[in-house]
Amino acid sequence: MGGAIRLGKNHLRWCYRCNLPILESKECPVCGAATEEIELTPPGDARPAFQHDIDLIRSILDRDYGEGTGLAVLPEGHIIILSKAPALDRMDEVVVDGAVVASLRYDMGSGWKFVSRMQGAYRIGKAYSKGYVICDPGAVPFVRESKNLMAPGVVDADPGIKVGDEIVIVTAEREVIATGMARMTGPEMVEAQKGVAVKTRWYKPEEFRDLQTPHTWDDVVAANHDVIEKRVTEATGFIKNTIERNQKPAIVSFSGGKDSLASLLLTIDAGLKLPVLFVDTGLEFDETVQHVHEVCEKYGLQLIEEKAPTDAFFGNLVYFGPPAKDYRWCCKTNKLGPTVGAINKNFPDGVLSFIGQRKYESEARNAKPRVWTNPWTPGQIGASPIQNWCAMHVWLYIFSRKAPYNVWYTRGLDRIGCFLCPASDLAEFEAIAGKSARWDQWDEYLTKYMQDRGLPEEWKEYGLWRWKNAPKSIREEVHRISGKEVSELTKQTKAPERGPLTMKVQEGYSPCTVGFSIEAALSRPIDLAKVKPFCHALGWVVEMDEDGEYIEADMTTIYREGAIICKAHVENDARAHIDEAFQVIVRAEQCVGCGLCAARCGPKALYMEDGVVKIHEDECIFCKDCFGPCPTVNFARDNGEFDQ
Repeated sequence: MGGAIRLGKNHLRWCYRCNLPILESKECPVCGAATEEIELTPPGDARPAFQHDIDLIRSILDRDYGEGTGLAVLPEGHIIILSKAPALDRMDEVVVDGAVVASLRYDMGSGWKFVSRMQGAYRIGKAYSKGYVICDPGAVPFVRESKNLMAPGVVDADPGIKVGDEIVIVTAEREVIATGMARMTGPEMVEAQKGVAVKTRWYKPEEFRDLQTPHTWDDVVAANHDVIEKRVTEATGFIKNTIERNQKPAIVSFSGGKDSLASLLLTIDAGLKLPVLFVDTGLEFDETVQHVHEVCEKYGLQLIEEKAPTDAFFGNLVYFGPPAKDYRWCCKTNKLGPTVGAINKNFPDGVLSFIGQRKYESEARNAKPRVWTNPWTPGQIGASPIQNWCAMHVWLYIFSRKAPYNVWYTRGLDRIGCFLCPASDLAEFEAIAGKSARWDQWDEYLTKYMQDRGLPEEWKEYGLWRWKNAPKSIREEVHRISGKEVSELTKQTKAPERGPLTMKVQEGYSPCTVGFSIEAALSRPIDLAKVKPFCHALGWVVEMDEDGEYIEADMTTIYREGAIICKAHVENDARAHIDEAFQVIVRAEQCVGCGLCAARCGPKALYMEDGVVKIHEDECIFCKDCFGPCPTVNFARDNGEFDQ
């Protein structure tokens, strides 16, 4: 789980007299009462809960605490707000009537859980018939002093409770005492004479905020009218001034998501009718493509639509395999290439593009200026009218203009992108599966890839294809729930037949990385133990991970199954790195015995033995004199197999 990082000011406040969310203002615009800030875990980018979200939460509550608790916690007609918080997969804080009642968390291997706080527990206390533990009155003071509930302090418990379940601790009179996680089953809690029954989470008594005033989102829009219009005035002024300063043709980059929609609407509010650029990566939801066309038609805007080649993604899967968070070759084939092509074709002298970028989205975007030169799209100047807006500003603005928005926001997604993006959470994939006509194709591909390479079911179930090198937090979580190491679950036990090595390459500046990066795929897995000694020629620090899955040398990473990632600050360095990496691998795997590299090695670290090149690792001074003409590499190039 990543640390909580504040990317901007928390603008969400609440008027408890009106029971309305108020942005920014310390005084309620409706009644004049003082508002209070809602304490949210950073980044605090709160957003409206749609009916799908509300139905999901209610169903989880009814499942875990009994029929009727869903409505008790989320009453009809009340404003519900969600705010994403750092988690291993997905977690949203749930705000009702100005109180953070719980965290809605998705756990790898078990799915959704409602992790209740005291305000949520008080609401559950109205209707629970499951998920409860009754404690002895004598144990109550200890629990409220942050002590866990021990088995001797349990009077009764729901017999359906399992270890790991979220539960509420109550008295026999149904007074809510605390929330926590079961460390025993329900029957074990009642029968045991010692041990921790419940690990408590929230236990300090609070004033129960049970506000009864219902509202609609139209009420929220009206209450926040002045704040939103002030933001609109500033943003439209920014748009006009930026156009005047840059003297380039101006467009709106529209992805089909809420943020780019807000930027588009702002250009209209600025009195402009700018052309709209939409890059169809070929991996968009069908509904996203339809939405883009409908918006342009509704507002009478020219649509410049650029499509990635039909086989740009699925045609390259045979070479690269599934993309990953740290191996995003698809950004270049399906996004970067078409974007550069569209701009060069339509705006050869450059273009000013208004983009829906917000600092609350990520650390990288928080660090970006409001106007920037796009490093991966030459000739494009990017500008964000909503850089300092939070998600609630965006949504209230869209609601205020009665603008159509992408239907996927009402189906459980809080951001819109490629339907199979490896940056997605498992929770997002669960929301997509069964609702997207595109998903079955990807699901079938992953199943076949898994079976062809002898990977276990967990590789797909836990979404391990989303990393080449899974972070420590994921490795630990996988081990906790499965008892297995990630290296066991990602090791391919079936491999393509050994044969001549070839390499497929994708290169370019990427919106997903800093600087220039190259992702490459070899035609088959390689023996890293053989390759590692020769990697000293790539740089002075060479490390292999303890599971033998990859080697890191300088800014190059070589994976056992054949993936290679090279990064550099400038283009020529990255290209040199990938060429040298391929030479090193060929040198180790299929030397033809010509001796050219050994002859070029001044320190004599390379030498010939039994017809193949060998290396004295300690003698290598990484001068790189050994790199040069190599018959095996040249053969691959001459036959179009080194495909850059």
